[in-house]
Amino acid sequence: MSALGRRRGGAYTRRPVHPRDVCMSTIRSLAAVAALLSTLPAHADIFKCVDPVSGKVTYTNTKIGEKGCTLLSRDQNVSSVPGPSAKKPSATPSPAEFPKVDASTQRSRDSDRRKILETELATEERALESAKKELAEQEGARSGSEKNFAKVQERLKPFQDQVELHERNVEAIRAEIAKLR
Repeated sequence: MSALGRRRGGAYTRRPVHPRDVCMSTIRSLAAVAALLSTLPAHADIFKCVDPVSGKVTYTNTKIGEKGCTLLSRDQNVSSVPGPSAKKPSATPSPAEFPKVDASTQRSRDSDRRKILETELATEERALESAKKELAEQEGARSGSEKNFAKVQERLKPFQDQVELHERNVEAIRAEIAKLR
């Protein structure tokens, strides 16, 4: 075997190909084919076997005994991933001795909570507006020593952080208000 080698004087010369190079390319090809084949889905016959004595049900890919095993389906995809679990109740029930609150008291508490959150929202929105004004003032004022844009950004960073903080707080309070009944 030979392959084209370096160019000398306008023509290519042939150099011998080492058997190791051919062997390595074959091994790489076989490894790629093996990797592709290993990703194919598994297929198997599934048997449902019921123990005649205990009544215990077992699902398997091989027949355990002559009696009590039935073939469910042929060439069914087999997966070891568990299926979706049954939905659990969202809240755990409270103990019987746990004190209950009547509906009117709960409505009153919810109303108070809504008022508190709305007051907090108004306060936070005012703080956001104030922080935006301060940022705008700082963006408009440049000192003579700030010829470098990085220094301007460094000076504005605390004001930008305050604006972002108040924006996040407003979003969080609005989310809390949305959760109320």
